[in-house]
Amino acid sequence: MLLAYFARQRCANAADYLGLSLPRVRDALYGTIAVVVFAVLSDGISILLGRQVVTEFQFEIYRTSDSAGLLSLLWLTVVLVAPIGEETLFRGFLFRGWHRSPHNAWGTITATALLWSSIHLQYDLYTIVQVFLCGLLFGWFRWASGSTILTMLMHGLINCEGMLQTFAALRS
Repeated sequence: MLLAYFARQRCANAADYLGLSLPRVRDALYGTIAVVVFAVLSDGISILLGRQVVTEFQFEIYRTSDSAGLLSLLWLTVVLVAPIGEETLFRGFLFRGWHRSPHNAWGTITATALLWSSIHLQYDLYTIVQVFLCGLLFGWFRWASGSTILTMLMHGLINCEGMLQTFAALRS
């Protein structure tokens, strides 16, 4: 609500300012493919480097939520609530506020990706770099499509993939 209020101060329509428009079908398809490719490459590089694909933090929150009977709430939070909130702030509010012309798109994309990755301090540096690269991907799609809803969907997909990997790792 606060971001909508501030966006409204800058623009007559807060939804337009925040990029809350449905993506074109083509953009949604490309975004989904990009998330799959990113996840496969990211996981593949981690495996080649001898790193676990699922982080200790993911294991910990999954086990804790499961033992408290709150696993469905964790899934809802990780796959839906966090992507909506984070994308509204970073690829919606900040991106629009900082992006002044087509010439500074990559500066804005990089700045929002850096800030976004800096809030993921629960991870080690390797994983934070992965988050940063993912932020660059989301930022590019935000710029190219004009839709923050698209980046919310992409973010939800990548988080869902992480939750599924955690579930599978704990069940094996």
